Amino acid sequence: MADYFRPLVQIGPTRPEGAMSLAGGWGWFSHVELLSRARAAKVISAADLPKSALDALTTTRAPIAGLTLDRPRVMGILNATPDSFSDGGRHADPQVAVEAGMAMRAAGVDMLDVGGESTRPGADTVPEGEEIDRVVPVIAGLRAAGAGAISIDTRKAAVAEAAVGAGADLVNDVAALTFDPALAPFCAARELPVCVMHAQGDPATMQRDPRYDDVLLDVYDYLADRIAALEAQGIARHNIIADPGIGFGKTLEHNLALLARLSLFHSLGVPILLGASRKRFIGTIGGGEAGADRAPGSIAVALAALSHGIQFLRVHDVAQTIQAIALYRAAMAGKQI
Repeated sequence: MADYFRPLVQIGPTRPEGAMSLAGGWGWFSHVELLSRARAAKVISAADLPKSALDALTTTRAPIAGLTLDRPRVMGILNATPDSFSDGGRHADPQVAVEAGMAMRAAGVDMLDVGGESTRPGADTVPEGEEIDRVVPVIAGLRAAGAGAISIDTRKAAVAEAAVGAGADLVNDVAALTFDPALAPFCAARELPVCVMHAQGDPATMQRDPRYDDVLLDVYDYLADRIAALEAQGIARHNIIADPGIGFGKTLEHNLALLARLSLFHSLGVPILLGASRKRFIGTIGGGEAGADRAPGSIAVALAALSHGIQFLRVHDVAQTIQAIALYRAAMAGKQI
């Protein structure tokens, strides 16, 4: 049985002697939780890790789309859709979407994630031509306005190609580049960074009784396999981000199990993105029937993720999250950062 190594991340004003840097970021660790499907978990010294495992945890992550990862990065959600679960219809007009994106940019967002197909539970597939019509004017408008880094949230190669042509820098695929066999070769040929997410089932079916042997280790294994498969297709590991897919084919209990041990995913050797913003489990636990009422809970989950050293946060409430991150980091460091 394989072993899995979860760094016990520390953040604060004083780094203990002998502690090791986590992925070249703002955290460190001196011990790891050793996990296995066959044995009970136990804590061991990081000094006892196999070299390959230690390298995966400590190697500085390369910049993604021009963004260094020595501090947390915020990806703002910009859905050009009529039916997304939280903000569907608000940005259907391209000019309105561009203005919303530039407002997020003014608030300090690091990357804008533009999507033209809802992936909420129960959503149907959108024809690629319609998806292109939704996203290309928005991306082109953002690029012309100087929006900075832009991601295209799509499962389809034709949409990705059109979006990149309009100015997108990264492909964010909830299907981990498995939905369209042409997407990985396109990204490899263009040397594009990609974000690969775990999902059980597709949006139309994913919340119909999802089951796992061990959700944490099953999701980890899936992402490890997808990263290896994409490397074999020519996408460099330093161009891959991994997302455990909170809410995509997962119950509330599954989501919480992933969040509690999120730092395990650093062992993949790639940057980690968390997209938990306004998800249903936040409303279930903290209250908030409508997505827009879940900002406080979303920010709480985001800050918990930072305590695990997660590099990217994909959020709706950009200004509030950026303010919270600034105060979290200052309070943890004992100084303004």
